[in-house]
Amino acid sequence: MELKNRFERSIVNTLLFMGGLLVSLPFVWMILSSFKNEREVLSIPPTLFPNEPTFEHYINLFQNLNFDIYLVNTFIIVFFSMVGLLLNTMAGYGFGKFQFRGKEIWFATVLLTMMIPGQVTMIPTYLILNEAGLTNSMAGIVLPGLIAAFNIFLIRQFMVTIPDDLIEAARLDGAGEFYIFFKLIIPLAKPILAVQIILTFIGAWNSFLWPLIIANDESLYTLSVGLALLQDQNVTNYGLQMAGSTFMVVPVLIIFIIFQKHIVEGFNVSGIK
Repeated sequence: MELKNRFERSIVNTLLFMGGLLVSLPFVWMILSSFKNEREVLSIPPTLFPNEPTFEHYINLFQNLNFDIYLVNTFIIVFFSMVGLLLNTMAGYGFGKFQFRGKEIWFATVLLTMMIPGQVTMIPTYLILNEAGLTNSMAGIVLPGLIAAFNIFLIRQFMVTIPDDLIEAARLDGAGEFYIFFKLIIPLAKPILAVQIILTFIGAWNSFLWPLIIANDESLYTLSVGLALLQDQNVTNYGLQMAGSTFMVVPVLIIFIIFQKHIVEGFNVSGIK
């Protein structure tokens, strides 16, 4: 019996390894090709590892193609998206643990906004920002993304699982509401917040359509918009395209590795509920 179980585990592990290898091969190829010169990228037969590693494509991205500006803009959007996540967490906590007039109506309104596709609200949002004079500005890019109904809903669902007695005990000990939120609620919500952080980061890091719509000035473009311009302007320069794509993908992988443990815990919590 034990021998049979070992054999089955070996088969499963082999299949998982082969599947992981097949999935990761395009990413490995992309990263390694970004260090090849243009002649080697197009060589037949192709090579996996660069014979003469070079950083010329990355240098070109930042010196000649304004990727330094796109990177700063993307970091600004990521930062304000995280600020928005904090606000959404506060809103979810409020819906989950406080009683106030119209609570159910307001929460139902939040849920209703989740049923409206984002493409439908783009034109009204653009017109409102245009009337406010915020088009072609960083404020116009970040403001619509500060509040996310899905984040509020998911965090509220987690907050209702926290015992009220725990919060009441903290209040009886003299803790203020902000102290309770930051010192008690946030640590308890780490699993669900880890999931939200990585999803929010990915959404902000890959922001493409809205910055392209709202911004006319290239100095406001993000990395995703810059990568699209790069592909249009350097159609045959595959090494440069690989470098740009690598620069977009690697930070997401790093964030996932950092929060991997908490992400798994968050999915387990969601599964239990």
